[in-house]
Amino acid sequence: MSSLDAGELRRPLSELTLARLDALEVLASIDSTNTHLLKRTAPAPGRLHIAIADEQTSGRGRHSRRWVSPPGAGVYLSLAYTFAQAPRHLPALTLALGVGVATVLEGLGSGVVQLKWPNDVIVGDGKLGGILTEVQSRTGEPVAVVTGVGLNIELPETVDPAGDSKWALRPVDLHSIVDPTPSRERLAGLLIESLFRTMVQFEESGFDAFVDDWRRRDWLKGRQLVVESPGSEITGIAAGVGSDGALIIDGSGGRMHIASGSVTKVGGTESRA
Repeated sequence: MSSLDAGELRRPLSELTLARLDALEVLASIDSTNTHLLKRTAPAPGRLHIAIADEQTSGRGRHSRRWVSPPGAGVYLSLAYTFAQAPRHLPALTLALGVGVATVLEGLGSGVVQLKWPNDVIVGDGKLGGILTEVQSRTGEPVAVVTGVGLNIELPETVDPAGDSKWALRPVDLHSIVDPTPSRERLAGLLIESLFRTMVQFEESGFDAFVDDWRRRDWLKGRQLVVESPGSEITGIAAGVGSDGALIIDGSGGRMHIASGSVTKVGGTESRA
């Protein structure tokens, strides 16, 4: 039985969110909340399905990298949502959801939250968490997605939650930066509310509604980096993100837009302009 209180999880949710919520599954242990929802029937358009767990035994980050999820040490939740029609620039949804997560954390007193393209949540140059968005169903219209959010609340000293990451960045947890630290239920409830609202706004306006806020939080901008993308390795200076959510890099061959890839090395800052 999960130690999470379902009633407390629902407390921060608005009437609109509760009305759209088809299911809230509270689990003691699961391989991955994202995997769990991907196997379920997608919700109807405009509706959502939530799964949250005390522990993930096979938590996943991007490109199937593992995300260590010790019991009670963080928030591990996934949200399934169905768009009636495919939104413009759907790959940018993860970036928009990052803005929603950052807004919640700052409201709790975390200080400035930055975002590392495309899916990492950064506080004080430490990695607080990550976001994984996967398409559940896209055989036409509608389009169903599952988004997972993992945030560190109070990590055991010996645990690195992103142990398979190719780029070096120390982990941080909410306990070290927010006093008092919110309960897992309160944090998860606020995240669910924000993620749902972000989905609705993204469906209406796409990434345009979030791009300026994301750019203000851009942790990579001005840094030297290496990006692995399909069939190539690109080295250059991060120059922000485009209106479609693509990473912009200034390299020896000129300016490039990277729609999909993985940042494998991050160096110092040459320019923050």
